[in-house]
Amino acid sequence: MNFGQSFRLAIKSLTTSKMRALLTMLGIIIGVGAVIVILSLGNGLTGMVQQQVDKLGINVIQAQLWSVGDGMMPDPDELYDLVDENSHVLTGVSPYVNLGGVVRHGDEKFDRTNVYGVSEIMYNPATNYTMDGEQLAKGRFISYMDVERREAVCVIGAYLEEEAFGGDALGKHLSINGRTLTVVGVLKRNAELEMLPGSQDDQIYMPYSTVMEIVGDRWVGLYIFTSTSGETADAAKKVIEAWLNKFYRTDDGMYQYFYITTMAEQANQINGMMGVAMGVLVAIAAISLLVGGIGIMNIMLVSVTERTREIGIRKSLGAKRRDIRSQFVIEAGTTSAIGGILGIAFGCLLAKGLEALLGGMLSANMGGVVFRATPTLGAIGLSFGVSVGIGVLFGYLPANKAAKLNPIDALRYD
Repeated sequence: MNFGQSFRLAIKSLTTSKMRALLTMLGIIIGVGAVIVILSLGNGLTGMVQQQVDKLGINVIQAQLWSVGDGMMPDPDELYDLVDENSHVLTGVSPYVNLGGVVRHGDEKFDRTNVYGVSEIMYNPATNYTMDGEQLAKGRFISYMDVERREAVCVIGAYLEEEAFGGDALGKHLSINGRTLTVVGVLKRNAELEMLPGSQDDQIYMPYSTVMEIVGDRWVGLYIFTSTSGETADAAKKVIEAWLNKFYRTDDGMYQYFYITTMAEQANQINGMMGVAMGVLVAIAAISLLVGGIGIMNIMLVSVTERTREIGIRKSLGAKRRDIRSQFVIEAGTTSAIGGILGIAFGCLLAKGLEALLGGMLSANMGGVVFRATPTLGAIGLSFGVSVGIGVLFGYLPANKAAKLNPIDALRYD
């Protein structure tokens, strides 16, 4: 008996008892569907991280600094000099200062607004994105001359423009800690989020030099560097590390208190953590496949018992052990293959449903990047192959039992 004949017999056996066949496949369907959904969500989240990296810039490097002993920290001008001296790998630096204070406009007070001091490097005019993932909607961003001259200018969020200025803020004034500032730019509203006090739309950017003048401090704890390209980010990081190692060297030769990471490293860390989580979830989902395989083996053992007389007749007519064995193995493989196809369809539909349900929320939390829970062809092929493999593996024992039946005993079986 060839493969085609065995396959047709397997289909006939399945259609004879549809409900039993469906219940037999259920474990495979659930297991394959779960694997497809998990891999689809993992691909979607990985894609979002990559979009975020592309948007913010693969050449971004963050340096977090802490003071040593008597408060010793680098001066911003020293790090500007570092960039100038290493222009082959570094293109700019932006101190990043968080200013705590109350924003006022007339008699209105906004005490939950986030105020940040930055340099012009914070904004990329080519992509119209800041390194925080914000877009400019009106006016301009902070310029080099604003920073150099400590200009009293600012770029505000959409919430502040609407609440304080009625939607027309350019050229108007507000004050922070008693310092009057002119609004020169407005950020684009995050459409997926409700505009609330303290939200992503309630923030202000201003020259870091102006912020430091207001607070009377010359130290900065966070710097954002840009390298010449994504390929030179690691080399730029080493340059910054070497300089900070030299700066922070103490009398006993110990280096202290800084942490540097590139955007690529952050993306790899996030993807690595998601990969571990996805692996654990896939392993849990694989338990359903194991249960499905046991179900197939159980039903195939029942089928062998029910068809013992048929096996005896076939053997008496000249069928060899390998013919009987291949027939039942093909039947088990066919059962799991159909279950795998149904599981793939179920998983793809569920993944699309979760994409529609979670896409808006996830996109809003990551600055509007697109979430697509789409299974790859590799994931589909792997799921299908595993489902067929499980059917063949768990079907082999019943098939081998059928092949070893004594034809005389089988013919006597009632």
